[in-house]
Amino acid sequence: MKLYRFLTEEDTSAFCHKVSAALDKGWELYGNPTYAWDDANGVMRCGQAVVKEVDGTYAPDLKLGEQ
Repeated sequence: MKLYRFLTEEDTSAFCHKVSAALDKGWELYGNPTYAWDDANGVMRCGQAVVKEVDGTYAPDLKLGEQ
């Protein structure tokens, strides 16, 4: 099955570390990163979709971050 995650974080090194950790676990980038202004918190936010092919069958209670 193919899994999909959308990683988000403030536009700091924390975002790069989050994406790097996913890549280290075998996730692959999917599409371009996105950026948006978070008016409520006064910060830029980054987002990046990642995908991963794994064995098994999808279930809604699957912990994507643990894959």
